[in-house]
Amino acid sequence: MIATYPFSAVVGLDDLKLALVLNAVSPRVGGVLVRGEKGTAKSTIVRALAAQLPSVDVVAGCRFACDPAAPDPDCPDGPHDPGEQRHRRPASLVELPVGASEDRLVGSLDVERALTEGVKAFEPGLLAGAHRGVLYVDEVNLLHDHLVDLLLDAAALGTCYVEREGVSVRHAARFLLVGTMNPEEGELRPQLLDRFGLTVEVKASRDPDERAEVVRRRMAYDASPEAFVARWTAQESALGERILRARALLSGGVVLPDARLLQIAAVCAGFEVDGLRADLVTANAAMAHAAWQGRDRVTEEDVRVAARLSLPHRRRRDPFDAPGLDEDLLEELLDRHRGDDDPDGGDTPDTPPDPDGPGHQGDPDPGHNSQPDQGEAPGRGEAGHNSQPDQGEAGHNSQAGQRDEPGAEPGPDARDEAGAGVVAVAGVGAPYRVPVLKVPGLGAGASGRRSRARTPRGRATGARVPHGKVKDLHLPATLLAAAPYQKERGRTGAGLLLRGGDLREVVREGRESNLVLFVVDASGSMAARRRMTAVKTAVLSLLLDAYQRRDKVGLVTFRGRGAEVALPPTSSVEAGAARLRSLPTGGRTPLAEGLARAAEVLRVERMRDPDRRPLVVVVTDGRATAGGDVDAAAGLLRGVACVVVDCESGPVRLGLAVRLAARLAAEVVTLDDLGTVVREHRKAS
Repeated sequence: MIATYPFSAVVGLDDLKLALVLNAVSPRVGGVLVRGEKGTAKSTIVRALAAQLPSVDVVAGCRFACDPAAPDPDCPDGPHDPGEQRHRRPASLVELPVGASEDRLVGSLDVERALTEGVKAFEPGLLAGAHRGVLYVDEVNLLHDHLVDLLLDAAALGTCYVEREGVSVRHAARFLLVGTMNPEEGELRPQLLDRFGLTVEVKASRDPDERAEVVRRRMAYDASPEAFVARWTAQESALGERILRARALLSGGVVLPDARLLQIAAVCAGFEVDGLRADLVTANAAMAHAAWQGRDRVTEEDVRVAARLSLPHRRRRDPFDAPGLDEDLLEELLDRHRGDDDPDGGDTPDTPPDPDGPGHQGDPDPGHNSQPDQGEAPGRGEAGHNSQPDQGEAGHNSQAGQRDEPGAEPGPDARDEAGAGVVAVAGVGAPYRVPVLKVPGLGAGASGRRSRARTPRGRATGARVPHGKVKDLHLPATLLAAAPYQKERGRTGAGLLLRGGDLREVVREGRESNLVLFVVDASGSMAARRRMTAVKTAVLSLLLDAYQRRDKVGLVTFRGRGAEVALPPTSSVEAGAARLRSLPTGGRTPLAEGLARAAEVLRVERMRDPDRRPLVVVVTDGRATAGGDVDAAAGLLRGVACVVVDCESGPVRLGLAVRLAARLAAEVVTLDDLGTVVREHRKAS
């Protein structure tokens, strides 16, 4: 129940409620992406909203929830006559599991029945079930990219297309799309972020009173669910009725004056967002907000609210950028392009905002502050800055490995707490393109873009007997399997007689994602030659490559007296970049401890994700001035694909990194090698 939640206890939940309501009023807004830390009621409020959506009339027996007043003419269960029996049911809430298949999402043909019985039977997917309701994707950032593409295409078109073995099926699929994600587990690509209409950032309040209120209400519900629900029924009903009124007002015609439309276009252009989707989403959201506030004309305040929800995630141009919006720039653009509105003064609301609007939660407790912390709203404060890589090391490029770069010098009191001596934090240059590092052999991990693997998508390399239902029929192999038995099966005509055991499915080879574990030497030997800036930039470039190839990443560093896991394996390369930038340098070089810690990380991760093959990238000059036996530690990584990035520079080189690579049976790449790709690209262009 939405009204039961004290929204001020989670910063951004007021904006989340508003974003969900705007989509409920106008599905054209295009859905909501909810970003936030774990335990911030993201899933709770999404499920609560579904209960507030108006019930829908559907054609009895239709698996695609057709509207009796306007049935889909292409419905696979149709055509439906206007007088067909109908029934009323609540709006559906369909949850898409992260591990769902493409057939489960869009539906599929029953290939076995088609071949053995000669019928074309279509089984609807989750998109059909979500029609005229809510489709909720928890952890959408962990969903396979091709599923996200299908999902967002259906949301944008309002139609699901299924093409299977020469049979085409089309059905309506209009739903409120809501995705939630924890940025610590990895980001969505900017191209996919842009497909979500609105985005909201939420995080838990640090105010003890507000947190206590959440616990108090949850305990009240656990003690007596019926009494708790009865207490909030009036507020919940009022919210549902208000959504209905806003829908009616919007369908009756909410005016978007030219002055406001030009203001929207100016704001989108001023924030340099790509394409025109932002303009369309902002316009639709502004009209929905005007209807939600009971107005029949869009005002500047509607544009402001819509821009704050529709633009932050569209400003990401680099994978390491955090979504955000510069509030000062927004106000400047609105002021600069305010213009003159229609002569009837439609830009000024006739009435103040509804006191039962998104900020009012029907809380009976007097004095309870349910307004969001405006300093923490999405697109404000720290989220507004552009987290471009530190350019403090001006002039650093892919040739950094050819010469020593000036790094950050330690101050007189910069002492390592672990007793490792004087430490410094070197700057980081702009990332550059690096060569592709691969795991040899053929894997079977999650789909990605790095190493060869057997995957559900890719080029066909053979056929096999299916395990369970056939999902990808290999027709020639099926016919060849059935052909020798036609006579004994009594075939007399031209048709081929098939049995279930004849079916074969395609074996495909594509690319998989890997676990790329960086083992970085952060000892004093790296800082002494002022190489750490070049090393950090190289690792940042490798992180960017891992992001583009859908890998998981981890970071182990070693210096002083031991090694530490700076970043456990995760899909969030942004977290890896942040840890890398703040990585201190100094002390002795416990190389053996770094290798041993890497082996332990792989052992634990292998139990969690046994199909994902690891690639260990050791970034070091090969020195070992402290710690245990390097040979013994290297033996712990026997059988693991490794790459050693040799950081030695200067006219005299000891070749220690090359010797380490021999112990690890690893490929050797120098910092200069990592920059070769971008230099060749620059020459060609």
